[in-house]
Amino acid sequence: MPLQFTHKPSLVAYVTCGDPNLATTRDIIFAAIEAGAGIIELGVPFSDPVADGPVIQRASERALRGGTTLHDVLRLAHEIREKSAVGLVIFSYLNPIMRFGRAKFGAAAEQAGIDGVLVTDLPVEEAEDHIHAMRRHDLATIFLAAPTSTDARLKRIGRASTGFVYAVSRTGVTGARQQLTDDAHTLVRRLRKHTRLPIAVGFGISTAAQFAAVGKFADAAVVGSAIVETIERNPGKEAKSVAQFIASLVAGR
Repeated sequence: MPLQFTHKPSLVAYVTCGDPNLATTRDIIFAAIEAGAGIIELGVPFSDPVADGPVIQRASERALRGGTTLHDVLRLAHEIREKSAVGLVIFSYLNPIMRFGRAKFGAAAEQAGIDGVLVTDLPVEEAEDHIHAMRRHDLATIFLAAPTSTDARLKRIGRASTGFVYAVSRTGVTGARQQLTDDAHTLVRRLRKHTRLPIAVGFGISTAAQFAAVGKFADAAVVGSAIVETIERNPGKEAKSVAQFIASLVAGR
């Protein structure tokens, strides 16, 4: 299924699958969809999430302690797809996919109803085999573009990406921030020269004001750490709390 951005800005919601457990993750995702999330990033827990800040690191540790694997994430995706047409993106580091088997993963992801794959530590310069493997199964290939990327690299990212381009709003690791930097606006403007795909801005968005600000220059906002932190802070009422948070973000859209 194609990834669609039906609102501006659309909300791309990231969750670490298996945190605190898979059943709760499923409830959280359906609550997020009901509250207004247009695309769900299914985070695959990994033991060394170097691009992530402490909030998502802790979530990965909890999910791994519970035994969550990439197989589990794909099964969860299939359950979601049976009940919803929401965009589904696997968000993973490369290691779990390679251990699964790249070709096997592509086939399994297609069968589960996944729309796209983002491999956070796979540089576009080394992604040719990955791109071919994913496109054999009609999976969008999504790449990260950073403020430090050269124009030549942004052009390459634009050509390699399908679905959307993920614009990293700042350098560093994931985590909520009080202010959205000017780097995000500049990066999106630079990317527009190289792609007609929707552009989603992420890394640090945690307030309704930031969400609205992103909508003035980008197609979507990715909210991750703030959602994961909401889950962490509200044991026993995770889904309800996430729904309330997402509803507060999109209320002024």
